[in-house]
Amino acid sequence: MIKDADPLKNSQAADIAESFLPSRRGLLRTTVAAVGAVGFAGVLADGHAYAVDSPSGSPPGAGALRHGRPHPHPSRPSGDALDPSSVPKYRTPLFLLDKMPSAGRDSYHIAIRQFRQQILPIGMPATTVWGYGAVGHQQSFHTPGLTIEARVDRPISVTWVNDLVTPRGFYLPHLCAVDPTLHWANPPGGSAGRDSRPTFSTTPGPYTGPVPIVTHLHGGFSREESDGYPEAWYLPASRDIPRDFARVGTYYDRFAEQFRDRYGVRWRPGSATFAYSNDQRPTTLWYHDHTLGMTRVNVYAGLAGFYLLRGGPADLPSGVLPGPAPGRDGTHGAHPYEIPLVVQDKSFKADGSLFFPSSRGYFGDTPPDGPWIPSTDVPPIWNPEFFGTTMVVNGNTWPVLDVEPRRYRLRILNASNARTLILKIVADATAPRPVSPALPFWQIGNDQGFLPAPVQSDQLLLAPAERADVVVDFTGTPVGTGLYLINEGPDEAYGGGAPVTDFTPANITTTGQVMKFTVVSLASTDTSVPPSQIVLPPIPVLPESRTVRKLSLNEEDSAYFTGAPTMDTLGTVTPSGSATPLLWSDQVTETPVKDDTEIWELYNFTPDAHPIHIHQIGFQVLDRQAITGGASSPPQPGEGGYKDTVIALPGHITRVKLRFGIAGRYVWHCHIIDHEDNEMMRPLQVLDQRSH
Repeated sequence: MIKDADPLKNSQAADIAESFLPSRRGLLRTTVAAVGAVGFAGVLADGHAYAVDSPSGSPPGAGALRHGRPHPHPSRPSGDALDPSSVPKYRTPLFLLDKMPSAGRDSYHIAIRQFRQQILPIGMPATTVWGYGAVGHQQSFHTPGLTIEARVDRPISVTWVNDLVTPRGFYLPHLCAVDPTLHWANPPGGSAGRDSRPTFSTTPGPYTGPVPIVTHLHGGFSREESDGYPEAWYLPASRDIPRDFARVGTYYDRFAEQFRDRYGVRWRPGSATFAYSNDQRPTTLWYHDHTLGMTRVNVYAGLAGFYLLRGGPADLPSGVLPGPAPGRDGTHGAHPYEIPLVVQDKSFKADGSLFFPSSRGYFGDTPPDGPWIPSTDVPPIWNPEFFGTTMVVNGNTWPVLDVEPRRYRLRILNASNARTLILKIVADATAPRPVSPALPFWQIGNDQGFLPAPVQSDQLLLAPAERADVVVDFTGTPVGTGLYLINEGPDEAYGGGAPVTDFTPANITTTGQVMKFTVVSLASTDTSVPPSQIVLPPIPVLPESRTVRKLSLNEEDSAYFTGAPTMDTLGTVTPSGSATPLLWSDQVTETPVKDDTEIWELYNFTPDAHPIHIHQIGFQVLDRQAITGGASSPPQPGEGGYKDTVIALPGHITRVKLRFGIAGRYVWHCHIIDHEDNEMMRPLQVLDQRSH
């Protein structure tokens, strides 16, 4: 149980806190008018807005529920930050994410390296980033990473190498400021203090040592040793690791031994080899770093990429959907009609380098210069959420894609740290919001594969880590037409509702625009099936559940600065309906039995919508209901079939049905990765059999 913070330790901190309160109150803006009075933006098939029932009053046990907090505008000036309005739009062709080169039949040898990439348009400075690439194929290194292509029921292995070293073999420090006061990997703690929350007698600066890494296949049905457990990280095999540093996380050696016993393969220093069985439905997965307390900075630095799973009895026959590009021998070739899109928000400095907050003062809910830990309970660097000033797709700001007047299959991933996207295709990128769409999306799949049937929608709602598999039909659009993918989601934490009505949409000139489509002449006949006529494979049904778990989503506010969050947490719900917040280090409370079906009820006692991800499985979304009662609402049409990440609306209970198929150690967490890194993640232990 989280205990109240200690009283202020010095009068100076108290004086600063009190003097700051009036200006902070002036910044407050109500983001949730009443607890539970929120819903989804309009994502129904008919394009009309939809709202969950809106009862009055507060949910039981929601004493710490915030009714609003200051959110810094993402373009708020910050020292040498690049003005996003100075970045030209739609000059850079969309980078087409090729297949990741393999190291042999069904095996990959993929390294993480530092390099420079032209993310901003040509003529502006390049950016130093991190990214994945195939060892021996220097041209394959890119952020986001190239796409791993796999086949259903055909296992592969990937050796993930932490190669964040200089050419002479010395470790590279992080590109972003790492807060060492969180519960994090903590290599300086040695074997005894790794994977802990250190204590400090003075406010520390950012961690500048060797960077720990562990890669997670998001949505993959992986054994525990191959899942990318947050405490299974490893440092690069550099020449200058300090002697007292832990080189690997708490679970690394255990998982390395399991992998050796199961597959006969030893993990080499600075790497880990994972096995992916691919025994699930064809779908759109992605891989990204998952290091304890550092996921937000490692992913932001560039560590993410697609993993597409194809084939098997639950796939569609060849030719039904717009197809991928043919083999291209390392070049982009011509006319791919299936295009993966990784959408992220980032900020830059004037020299082209990545901007990421180096102080909690950036967020705007505390005095600019603290005081921080240990004088108060506020981490000195971690920000509750980060929102960038520019939109980046496949590694370039505001790119443009030439499309023919035919159908395209777009696989869209929201890989942002905290930003929820509401995407539309429109004719005028700067039209007043909300904008009438020029073309609809035909959604055919989500996180874990195909939907029960195609869903026509004017817009797509995607929280961080969610994916949408859509068909867009440009047939009949005149050559020369320019269309725009825009974003009407907010420049702050999403809390439900519709743009303009319930929140201010993203900046119309920057983060409200994503990319451009330019219609060019038809190069070949479109033989794919019109999306309204596609018959999707049947969806398997889970059996009835034996167990219902009531779980809480919570936020802990500072005892020193009113309304300033110090962490977000997960926990349980008591029989009376109140929350029991728990930390990462607390005893495991989620212990499902392998092959048992359960229902998890997610009680959101915060004012923000949280995308909750559960490892190892796909689950079915059942319904949502206000914590205070009232009628339940069915899942959105795009939430049919199976998902692995679900939006838990504030003031509501979100119910999902799930079954774990592999015993072992896993996690569940919020995929606002700023939250995940500061306690909004819990371990879960899948038991092999029920104890008696």
